[in-house]
Amino acid sequence: MTDTTSGRSGVPGVAFFSYGFRPFFLGAALFAGVAIPVWVLLLAGTGHANLSYAPREWHVHEMLFGFLSAVIAGFLFTAMPNWTERPPIKGMLLMMLWTLWLAGRLVMAIPWLPPVVSALVDSAFPVAVAIIVWREIVIGRAWDRAPIGLLISLYAGANLLFHELVLGGAATDLSERMALAVIMMLLALIGGRVTPSFTLDFLSERGRSEQPPPFTRFDGVSILLAGIAAVAWTAWPEALATGWLLVAAGLVNLFRLSRWYGWVTWREPLVLILHLGYGWLAMSWLILGCAILGLGVHPADAVHALTTGAVGAMTLAIMTRASLGHTGRPRHAGPMTVIIYLLVNLGAVLRVFGPATTLPTPLMLGLSAMAWSGAYLVFALVYGRFLLRPSLDGE
Repeated sequence: MTDTTSGRSGVPGVAFFSYGFRPFFLGAALFAGVAIPVWVLLLAGTGHANLSYAPREWHVHEMLFGFLSAVIAGFLFTAMPNWTERPPIKGMLLMMLWTLWLAGRLVMAIPWLPPVVSALVDSAFPVAVAIIVWREIVIGRAWDRAPIGLLISLYAGANLLFHELVLGGAATDLSERMALAVIMMLLALIGGRVTPSFTLDFLSERGRSEQPPPFTRFDGVSILLAGIAAVAWTAWPEALATGWLLVAAGLVNLFRLSRWYGWVTWREPLVLILHLGYGWLAMSWLILGCAILGLGVHPADAVHALTTGAVGAMTLAIMTRASLGHTGRPRHAGPMTVIIYLLVNLGAVLRVFGPATTLPTPLMLGLSAMAWSGAYLVFALVYGRFLLRPSLDGE
């Protein structure tokens, strides 16, 4: 009798929809690897595309609500069974959700439907994810995960607001900052949990005496400060007080990061990348705050410390670790995984700091895009076969 729940049948299609990380991580990686080069060509004026929205709005939307929504769904649908002790989202439901996400990418790229209909199709996926997250939290009585449910609901709302603003002919800045603020807090909450936890596992396995401290009141204060700064940036992005709040949040979270002994993990990049990702998050607050205060890089480049730096490093950290662990493979970063990490960080550094150099900006943006999107294409190439095939341990 065929087992359609775990992928033990050996049928790749069955395995592909046996856990949320499989279709969504692969879909996100392939999409990032294609969408960024398309944007660079449009930005350089060497390409033309008849998209549903103007090129700039399409690029921003598809990175914030297309690429990222897939990564978020892949992580949540994989983590929720551990949070709620309920079975994973799988099979036909998972296939339908992945198809809904893909439909959103298609209608945003090809204007073959009325704009309002395209917006509704695209908005359906984040709303569906939010509903499922809340369903699992309520049924599993995992009330400690309610902040995640709230953030996912705000994320879905930001996407709806983005469409409303575009269709109304208004600027989309508010919805963009709203979504980015949600991402900040998701990274602070989730990254702030998994980074010290996986570091503790790594150090314990090797008999090291260093141990990241347990979650304390200081961690709570650092997250609260980050939340206040994120709300202030969403509502008052140019206020000096917002700049100082962001700087304070960055400094406090850099100190928080320093308590996790990241420098001891250099022998295992699979753990080290988590520290680099959280470091980018803390630095993004600091860089954004300094930009508002008139110091450092241009505000537009500062935002990319969060998007290309924190998001890029942390998503690939989670994607590689989950893809290895949940397919029965050793949690160890091989040479190709190290290349993935190097590429995404190189892309982030070039995007954030490259335009401030004397080198031509188009060159810096092109090299950044090649490195950053290349990291996801390498992920798809290396990890795609793991995601398509049944797990080695039969789970």
